[in-house]
Amino acid sequence: VQLQASGGGLVQPGGSLRLSCAASGRISNYHMGWFRQAPGKEREFVATIHRSDGSTNYADSVKGRFIISRANTKNTMYLQMSSLKPEDTAVYYCAASSNVQYYSGRDSFFKFWGQGTQVTVSS
Repeated sequence: VQLQASGGGLVQPGGSLRLSCAASGRISNYHMGWFRQAPGKEREFVATIHRSDGSTNYADSVKGRFIISRANTKNTMYLQMSSLKPEDTAVYYCAASSNVQYYSGRDSFFKFWGQGTQVTVSS
């Protein structure tokens, strides 16, 4: 499956953005996740969502501010980001996994990756 992330941009602190991840194939076969990589830092887990029951898992740094969701009929996944902070600035990547331990957020468990979309939080 091919993934394409979109929706990034420049937003002021406290603002909101919604990222989308469009897939070329059926995402219902995969657990999905969002990751991010800030300049000079390693890529980190943001959130994951189960392929069918919708159960989610979040990094502590985004819990309560970000919401991951998916629309399998549209082969699309979303990340609603609110109360954005400068430290949320990063390139955000979407990914797909068939590994049963996907919820751990370990990026090696994700086989397919999108190209990334830049999110910049700055006044």
